[in-house]
Amino acid sequence: WEFNGSFYQPPAFLMMGIPGLEALHHWISIPFCALYLIALLGNCMILFIIKKTQSLHEPMYYFLSMLAVTDLGLVLCTLPTTLGIFWFNMRRIGFDACLTQMYFIHILSFIESSVLLAMAFDRFIAISHPLRHPSILTKTTVIKIGLAIILRGMVSLLPIPFLLKRLTYCRKTELSHSFCFHPDIMNLACADIKVNVFYGMIILLSTVGMDFIFIVLSYILIIKTVISLATKEECLKALNTCVSHICAVLVFFIPMIGLSMIHRFGKNVPPLVNTLVAYTYLIIPPALNPIIYSIKSSHIREALLRALWRKSE
Repeated sequence: WEFNGSFYQPPAFLMMGIPGLEALHHWISIPFCALYLIALLGNCMILFIIKKTQSLHEPMYYFLSMLAVTDLGLVLCTLPTTLGIFWFNMRRIGFDACLTQMYFIHILSFIESSVLLAMAFDRFIAISHPLRHPSILTKTTVIKIGLAIILRGMVSLLPIPFLLKRLTYCRKTELSHSFCFHPDIMNLACADIKVNVFYGMIILLSTVGMDFIFIVLSYILIIKTVISLATKEECLKALNTCVSHICAVLVFFIPMIGLSMIHRFGKNVPPLVNTLVAYTYLIIPPALNPIIYSIKSSHIREALLRALWRKSE
């Protein structure tokens, strides 16, 4: 890498598609378009059904609406650059535009993590204290939780773009993905990045890491409550209300943890594996979450069938 010791900030970065498969990008774009379309239509459908169905105006579905909005945001953040590379080989992205995309991707990821924690808390209250559930999670309380989640993500990540702008960069400007990711940009610097690494790790552990720990604790308490129920049928009915949420948690956290570990410790991991994990992290959850909740939630499914039935008449 060329570096003459003076401050250098590249005017733009070059994004990467799928390494080694550049000649097949047009064909590869077909499943990506399908996933993006499913994510957009599915999450819009969830929001429409919850808004139009009065019986779904309760905390569980308010949090599901927040999850759908967050997933839509993630899709809209990555869709232009990903399909721009696959369709038109548009690899160039301006430095400030890259930092902006990175900031919103990380904010939305942190918000999704916090929403999943709020949903776990809702399930715990609904199963452990069913009579007190409406009085604990009122509409006002849900709104306050939503605002706190957004504020937490925005404030905790606000220093990240400024920490990146202070660095001097090498002449190599090629990113590892078709979107901007903090560790990816940071590793292109020719300066001491200890502050960036330390702050990024602290924020990740104190937000997403703590969210995951509290989600696990919530389910430990839920299981203890379910075990104390009188009949097997009651146990299964209570656990069945959590299946959708458990699937959403696994779909989100497994690839996110994998991608974080690869960027920090997986120096010898093949680029293709890194790329596939990144796409799994940002595209699969927004596409799968509406499907999971449509299949497992009888209320969502019935409302969808009613909406389709009215349109067919």
